[in-house]
Amino acid sequence: MAERKLHAIMVAFSFQGHITPFINLALKLASNGCTITFVHTEFVHHMLSKAHHSVEEVDLFSGARKSGLDIRYTTIQDGFPPDYDRILNFNEYWERILRDFPSRVDELVGKIILQSDESLVHFLVADTFYSWPATVAEKYNILNVSSWTEPALVFSIDYHLDLLREKGYFPSTGNQEDIIDFVPGVQSIKSKDLMSYLQDVDIATTIHQIVIKAFEQVKSADFILINTVHELEHETIKALNQKHPTYAIGPINFSTNFTKTVVPKSLWPETDCTEWLNSKPPGSVLYVSFGSLAQSNKHLAEEIAYGLLISEINFIWVLRENTDVLPDGLKNDLRDKGLLVSWCNQNVVISNPAVGGFLTHCGWNSILESIWCGVPMICFPFSVDQPTNRKLVVDDWKIGINLCDGISVTREEVAEKIKELMSGEMENGLRNEIKKIRSVVHKALGRDGSSQRNFDQFLKDLRAKINSTSQDICIR
Repeated sequence: MAERKLHAIMVAFSFQGHITPFINLALKLASNGCTITFVHTEFVHHMLSKAHHSVEEVDLFSGARKSGLDIRYTTIQDGFPPDYDRILNFNEYWERILRDFPSRVDELVGKIILQSDESLVHFLVADTFYSWPATVAEKYNILNVSSWTEPALVFSIDYHLDLLREKGYFPSTGNQEDIIDFVPGVQSIKSKDLMSYLQDVDIATTIHQIVIKAFEQVKSADFILINTVHELEHETIKALNQKHPTYAIGPINFSTNFTKTVVPKSLWPETDCTEWLNSKPPGSVLYVSFGSLAQSNKHLAEEIAYGLLISEINFIWVLRENTDVLPDGLKNDLRDKGLLVSWCNQNVVISNPAVGGFLTHCGWNSILESIWCGVPMICFPFSVDQPTNRKLVVDDWKIGINLCDGISVTREEVAEKIKELMSGEMENGLRNEIKKIRSVVHKALGRDGSSQRNFDQFLKDLRAKINSTSQDICIR
């Protein structure tokens, strides 16, 4: 009897930082012979279509199919109208998602399985932050693959919330200098370097409910895929493997030509900065972006703006549709020296030889992209996993510096740190260290690299577990 083809039902998360690696995972699975049914929320589909000037009915994966990949595409309602502001109304949105979205996914997964060809054997792939994968996978007797888009360090700390609670550190004691040295696979870490939601004394918030429910569910996952590199987090990965089959397959963001894609991934229209960058000397441009969610307040934005002007460096600054935080006169002064854009293709920008540094919020995708291109960082974390990611970049790997060493940000310190990063004096410091880590990451994605071996092993283990169960007779 012929072996049945693997069919991944993939339900994407709604934030930009999760969408990009998840789409890349779908492309990688399809490139390795899997059939994919990829699911976006209707809102994300609307945003992607609008950003790429497409009609609403467009199939976002048509280009992938033309290249020979077996990817089907569908959408699911999140229960809110298109014009509802999901960021401004974060708590209300996620309270409803936690309550109502699981039943919508349940219905859709059942429909996909019922309508699928009998030659397919199904498994579920969902973002770890969802609260429903284990329940849905169990109902339909399919394997559950959890996709984690942040470092293994963050996963392991979240995974051991019960241990943190037992030791008296969850909720937080409020002391930022507390040393936590008991999490398996995690070296000692100060409370101030934990994720922002683990620094809160009040844990009765929506974000805490998301995390708690997600990590209750992930303990029932069959496999865990992490967008990291084994060599960078080997002790943490080793410890996690004692709990669950865990595979470091990152950075999933990249391929042979990672600046181009056949699948739309950006939720916003992108400004092309190439012509401007090509007019600048190598290593002379600072790229400034605080990601898709972090919003600069007026004081912070002005201090960064004046710091850029004082430094006299060339720059590209991504200001997420909120350039009104800067006075018009200051914006005009900035445009004389650099580019202000609302969004751009970050990979295209930081891979340009003109870019010599990255002022970043420490989102994990941004860190991996910076490493891939060998661009050292100035770190200014805002929330969620970013403080913990900063620790990896600055303290552990020594490929970045902090934007400020105190509580507040001043324009003088901003200018000083920019000059420090962009000057030739750092040639034997950060730039040498990031060259070493860049080499490790590139090697991991090579034909015999650790990430490629881990991905191949995951597919082998997935197939073996499917074959060892009675799933074949239960999937319909």
